Amino acid sequence: MKVGIDTFGCDHARSGVGTYMLSFADNLVQSDDVKFELFGNEIDHYTYTSGKDIPYVSVNIADSLGAERTWHFTNSNKFAQNQAYDVVLYPAPEKVLPIKFKVPGIAIVNTVLSASVEGKKDWIQKLQIKRGLFKVQKIIAASNFIKNDLIEHGIDEEKIEVVYNGINHKMFFPQMDMDSEIVDIKPFAIKRPYFIYGSRLSGSEKKHVELIKAFSLFKKNTGLPHRLVISGSDGPYSAEVHKAAFESPYASDIFLTGYFPHESFPMLFAGSEALIFPAENEGVGLPVLEAMATGVPVACASSGALPEIAGDAALFFNPDNITEFASVLERVAEDKLLRAGMIQKGIERAKDFNWEKTVAETVEIAKKIIG
Repeated sequence: MKVGIDTFGCDHARSGVGTYMLSFADNLVQSDDVKFELFGNEIDHYTYTSGKDIPYVSVNIADSLGAERTWHFTNSNKFAQNQAYDVVLYPAPEKVLPIKFKVPGIAIVNTVLSASVEGKKDWIQKLQIKRGLFKVQKIIAASNFIKNDLIEHGIDEEKIEVVYNGINHKMFFPQMDMDSEIVDIKPFAIKRPYFIYGSRLSGSEKKHVELIKAFSLFKKNTGLPHRLVISGSDGPYSAEVHKAAFESPYASDIFLTGYFPHESFPMLFAGSEALIFPAENEGVGLPVLEAMATGVPVACASSGALPEIAGDAALFFNPDNITEFASVLERVAEDKLLRAGMIQKGIERAKDFNWEKTVAETVEIAKKIIG
């Protein structure tokens, strides 16, 4: 079986889906029965395959979403046939996906469909998602929350399989020697204690502004020396987040790092008091598991897939209730017994998720498609 893996739409490994692609590719193993081949823009020739014995085929098109969508509508089927793929994986179907399939396809959905299409004017994206997902042979959903959202949009339940994302336990593991006052991650030197939230400034659903308000109330109520570190690349909601941080009476304790390399997050997590993850309608919540594996407490929104992913190892809150939100920050900062229990539960919870399992389950689904 020859499996083609589409890297278009994965943002050159600088987003959530890019991290997925990077981790998935890093755990591919060629065998006599299964051969993998990645394809995408020339700029990503070594992004996902560096140091791996996985071939990469460059497609000569412009590095733009419009050009990539056009290619998927017009040329992707012929390309897949010419490469003699038995099946093709599409990890970024919310951005690029054919609307017909001459080679069997598997769409890997890591985002919530309703969040991708409802209320937006991008009719090409709506066409691509709705027609493509109805036509594709199989869909892998990263959580039951995503699966149920797909079903609500009329997609046949029988074609959807749930395969959870893994985490890289070689990167994310408990670090016991974080006793310094400063976390030194070039070019940043971050003074402890601090809360961390890692998420692109992409929209109001990520609840960055609410986090800043809750943190400000926490500071007012407790007088504790904690800081708030927000790590994520700028996006459409950047202006609102920066404005909220600037206007906070505790602006000097709020640090927006911008884009932060994924490989630096283990140290960033390990040095923190807790990961705070207030995003609503989250389909995966991978940073929640990564932080748990690193041995820090996690508090997250009681919505989306987060309760499903975090289980009983996290504190949950309503991110729109600022008083409740601030109270959770206070509990996780001051209750040492609670923290110790959360850390232990989190480490055990994270053990259930690994990329080897994710890849193996995906390959089994591909085998079933082609018989």
